[in-house]
Amino acid sequence: MKYILAVDQSTQGTKGLLFDENGVLVSRADRPHRQIVDERGWVEHDPDEIFTNVLAAARETVERAGANKAAIVALGISNQRETVAAWDRETGEPLCNAIVWQCARAREICAGLEAHAGLIKERTGLNLSPYFSAPKLSWMLQNLPAVSQAAQRGTLCLGTIDSWLVFRLSRERAFKTDYSNASRTQLFNIHTLQWDEKLCTLYGVPIAALPEVCMSDACFGCTDLGGWLEKPIPICGVLGDSHAALLGQQCRAPGQVKATYGTGSSVMMHIGGQPKGSASGLVTSLAWGLDGKVEYVFEGNLNYTGAVMTWLREDVGLIRTDAEATELAARANPNDQTYFVPAFTGLGAPYWDSAATGLFTGITRTTGRAELARACLDCIAYQITDLVELMRRDAGLPVELLRVDGGPTASGYLMQFQSDLAGVTVQIPELQELSGMGAAYAAGFSAGLYDPDTIYEHIHCRRYTSAMDSAQRETRLDGWRRAVRQALAHS
Repeated sequence: MKYILAVDQSTQGTKGLLFDENGVLVSRADRPHRQIVDERGWVEHDPDEIFTNVLAAARETVERAGANKAAIVALGISNQRETVAAWDRETGEPLCNAIVWQCARAREICAGLEAHAGLIKERTGLNLSPYFSAPKLSWMLQNLPAVSQAAQRGTLCLGTIDSWLVFRLSRERAFKTDYSNASRTQLFNIHTLQWDEKLCTLYGVPIAALPEVCMSDACFGCTDLGGWLEKPIPICGVLGDSHAALLGQQCRAPGQVKATYGTGSSVMMHIGGQPKGSASGLVTSLAWGLDGKVEYVFEGNLNYTGAVMTWLREDVGLIRTDAEATELAARANPNDQTYFVPAFTGLGAPYWDSAATGLFTGITRTTGRAELARACLDCIAYQITDLVELMRRDAGLPVELLRVDGGPTASGYLMQFQSDLAGVTVQIPELQELSGMGAAYAAGFSAGLYDPDTIYEHIHCRRYTSAMDSAQRETRLDGWRRAVRQALAHS
């Protein structure tokens, strides 16, 4: 038996995943990491902690399976996107904590670049926003002496988490990233497929400090997992987590759509081999580079979906478990009109207002714990529906099936409500580790272990079909839009 090892390095933690030669998941191990949040709401991760967890999770999942280490063919990596790290090329040591994609500390940098927003969107497909990597990197260079000094020495490495892990894992100390991650930095020209000199100048980011951009199924280097493997294996599948989930969901044809419900959410539509623009708040990114060609997606990103449940559970104490929110929602007053807009750090697509604030609205004397919990669950489906509707319109393609993954999909209430609101069939694969699976499949394709035409045959799915009439759907969506307008009015 041969195996593909995958690492899914996400916002909340790291998973080690082992897949057999048929593409079946045989083992998993998890390691959480700290969410470093200060009084300003700035969000950071410790790069060394993440790397240590990657090694531990990868080793543990192999040991749990009782697998022969020598039978591991390759390693694939999926990673949280837009989160950026800075380290010294000579020492390999981090120069600061990683700045997480959720962190809006670079708002002022974006405000100073407003005159160039059109150019940035034209070249990168992305709206000017502190959400993306470039403003964060610019902030590091302007505010952290260790980073600016390394730039002056010519030893600075700036990259997303995939490039940090490849650098630390590979025996060659390879400094590389893939097309999917590069396209989310706001420094990469999605038309020329190169780092853009003009944009790097605007942000003050030296091109020499950026990694080499490769196909997602390239060989990024070889790793022995810190001396644990007797024989090094290639790292030959690297994808941003949402792109990896797109591949795991088998969305390889134009018009196919998936939604990943994680801490935040990514809704992606495959749009083919040429980039398209959107005037509606969607962004255009590279899906991946596979088998010698690149493909593109429309994407909408949401800052807070699954994280709403974390907030409700850990910060507010309204629920003890996520499952309890589903139970409460099922018995909430059906006539209650409470809406929750989770603009904790602004609103992402399609509004792109980093100053918007969150709110509950529509509360009456009959609103109680169950209604508040339901409003928090419902806001996830409302946000996803916003993006599905825009993709239908801007791509000019029908959407009848929404392929979904992520922890919140365990809520039957939420999935039925999602199907009802968007007017689509919602399909959930039995295996929920879609990001890790996509990275494993990319590595397996590259290593010649998996056949793209047959590897998905073992995956079973369940479905939810829309049952809400159009009048009720529009009434609910109108209420949501009014609530969002109130949140935007506070910015």
